[in-house]
Amino acid sequence: MHFLTGYANIIAALHNEQEVEILKLTQKKIDDYNIELTVTEDAAEFSKAIKRATQMLGERISVPGFRKGKIPAAIIKRQVGKEAIIDEASNALIQKSSREALKSLGLIPVSENKADVITNEEGKDFVFKLTFTPFPQVELGEYKNLDAEKVVEPVTDEDVDKQIEQMRSHQANLIDAAEGDAIVDGDFITLDYTGTINGEKFAGGEAKDQPLEIGSHKFIGDFEEQLIGAKVGEERTIKVTFPDEYHAKDLAGREAEFACKINSIKHRELPELNDEFAKKVSTFQTLDEYKADIRKNMEANAERRAGENQRQAIIDKAVANMKVDLPPVMVDNRVNQMINEFDANLRTQGMNLEQYMAFSGLDIEKLREDYRENAEKNVLRDIMLDQVANAEKLTVNEQEINYEIAVMAQMYRTQPKQIFKYLQENGQLINVVENIRRRKAMKFILDNSAIAPKAEAVPEKVAEPESTPAKEIQEPSVKKDEAPTE
Repeated sequence: MHFLTGYANIIAALHNEQEVEILKLTQKKIDDYNIELTVTEDAAEFSKAIKRATQMLGERISVPGFRKGKIPAAIIKRQVGKEAIIDEASNALIQKSSREALKSLGLIPVSENKADVITNEEGKDFVFKLTFTPFPQVELGEYKNLDAEKVVEPVTDEDVDKQIEQMRSHQANLIDAAEGDAIVDGDFITLDYTGTINGEKFAGGEAKDQPLEIGSHKFIGDFEEQLIGAKVGEERTIKVTFPDEYHAKDLAGREAEFACKINSIKHRELPELNDEFAKKVSTFQTLDEYKADIRKNMEANAERRAGENQRQAIIDKAVANMKVDLPPVMVDNRVNQMINEFDANLRTQGMNLEQYMAFSGLDIEKLREDYRENAEKNVLRDIMLDQVANAEKLTVNEQEINYEIAVMAQMYRTQPKQIFKYLQENGQLINVVENIRRRKAMKFILDNSAIAPKAEAVPEKVAEPESTPAKEIQEPSVKKDEAPTE
């Protein structure tokens, strides 16, 4: 099934394969990353733009005695005013001339364009300045025959035991603590608490029968540790300091006291570690067999991680070999994208970004800072992969785009046509093409690395295989009360 028609135009746009008219341009560097273009269109072109603007505005107004689109220019001018026509013509010409200027100079903005009109008087040349951050100059380094060590972490007896203990924990029963028992790490309790700062209560600092797992560190500071040793019915005062980056600014960095009362305690009762436990949690009959299987799976996972790390190290080397002065705005844009994607993912789970920040104790600036390092790495990787794709003339065909859309449809549990419609309406089809090209570039680097399997020597005479029609790529089948927290 084909959802994309005329996809070649989208792919061509990725390479700026359109001829443009050469304008009168002057270019000035403002600082290390930003430039200013002075663009001049001659008076005749501006006159044409004014005429087009007059016609467009004439189609939006109604004048008694005239049909829309048939109103004389003089009447339109009286109705809307000369200034409105000039503004309409200026905006339209800025859009057109900016595109042509950028393409003629081979510049791709990575920031919003700021346009300032210098001259837009009828009968004179139209002049404006365009300020923006262009895509940086890139010097692609070595990306073939790269090597990296494959380090497989050994699986120890301690690792296996830790995995088994986690399974025991999942199988644990919660039992009411005996009378007089004290809270220990790992217990589940309920408590009442009232928080105060300088003797005054504060919003969100009070709760009744609040559930809490000791050791989960859901509450700020060492709140939970200070409850260890308390018994049911006991009252205890906990002193903590709110983190400096706490989401409630009026509480950030302040010392608080919580008057707590323990209502209930439940201990975690772990199952005995024997053959019966192995039978319960697995298909094996003995504990030794179960342990052996855990080790086998852990070793397989260690081997897989080592391979992934080795391949990632090769891609990282290709990035490191590249020379580029990355404009900060490109990192900022990627941070914004990552935060928007995170927010969208939260919403699928019934939460939004604001609620998450309140729960985690983060503010938006701290969140942005947490994303910045990965954002920079991702931008550099994408630049490198785009450059490799260009250097190796890697292309994307219609079949690959349709398959990508089908995979996205499976992920979002909707129809491919709906995904295509959304991408088309939001101008994101080109992103699909870019992602496919980058994956191809990554595969090219790995296929041409020192770790790639070497092809066997081909015999001098090879029998020609029977020709078979290419199979169309099929769509994939679908299987498918606030607390004092950190």
